[in-house]
Amino acid sequence: MKNSKIEIFSSVDGLTEIQVKLEDETVWLNQYQLEELFDTNRSSITKHISNIYRSDELEKESTCAKIAQVQQEGSREIHRKVNYYNLDVIIAVGYRVNSKRGTEFRKWANRILKEYLIQGYAIDKKRLSLQNKELSQLKEAVKILGNVLEYKNLTGDESTGLLKIISDYAYALDILDQYDYQKLEIQDTSEKETYQLTYDEAISQILMAKKTHGNSDLFGHEKDQSFQSSIATIYQTFGGKELYPSIEEKAANLLYFITKNHSFSDGNKRIAAFLFLYFLERNGALRDEDGRKRIPDNALVAITLMIAVSKPEEKETMTKVVVNLINKRN
Repeated sequence: MKNSKIEIFSSVDGLTEIQVKLEDETVWLNQYQLEELFDTNRSSITKHISNIYRSDELEKESTCAKIAQVQQEGSREIHRKVNYYNLDVIIAVGYRVNSKRGTEFRKWANRILKEYLIQGYAIDKKRLSLQNKELSQLKEAVKILGNVLEYKNLTGDESTGLLKIISDYAYALDILDQYDYQKLEIQDTSEKETYQLTYDEAISQILMAKKTHGNSDLFGHEKDQSFQSSIATIYQTFGGKELYPSIEEKAANLLYFITKNHSFSDGNKRIAAFLFLYFLERNGALRDEDGRKRIPDNALVAITLMIAVSKPEEKETMTKVVVNLINKRN
């Protein structure tokens, strides 16, 4: 049995105390516990159980489970598989021995199981709700990917980058088989940044990139004040707390704001990607412990294209995808 829970049954007279397993929406006792519960000998318990199965009153396959147990015999540890019987068998045996203790146990078990089921329902309901949210976010990301494909004909490298995003992003869906879900959220991020990007330094880096790569005169030419706003916004606070407290969150939003604000006459996406990498590098968060970039160049190209064609209401999804691509799990 997996994930079984133990509850203690104490008889009203205080003479009996039994550790009861809860599993698969029922309770389970072995023959030794049944003997103690009904205050009878083991041969009687064995006879009643045999008769129950022989008469087809109950099916053994669904009411009996073998559970491995370790028993100490002298200096040796003996591993044995012991038969456990569920509540249906326990009640059937109780009727046969005409035990008041059996009635007492049945009432106790029904109460415990009700609490157990209500608790399990609450957990499952919460889990289902979060799974639906997770799947909704994935659908949204896939929809944005579709928009990229409509936006332009991708090169082979860009297509590979899109696939990289989906494969890296997929680890956030592990919750489908776990109670301890992993919803798409901000997690496994670095501490507060050691380096703070300023507007003047950003402009200086853009001019250096312009000289190095021989871009057009319009490259990096500001159309308005929105670039200053993009820089300032990643350090914005509310109630004395930063809206984007980690390095990864600041980097993701920097990439998003520069890409979407179209602050320059030319080169908006290139500048956004360049400053995104520069910010991560200066804060020691661009590479993993083996010196590899947390986000490959083709994946960065693809995610920048996704941001460019995304809708304003998809901002949270986009920035979360970026954070999940560059956090410590990568």
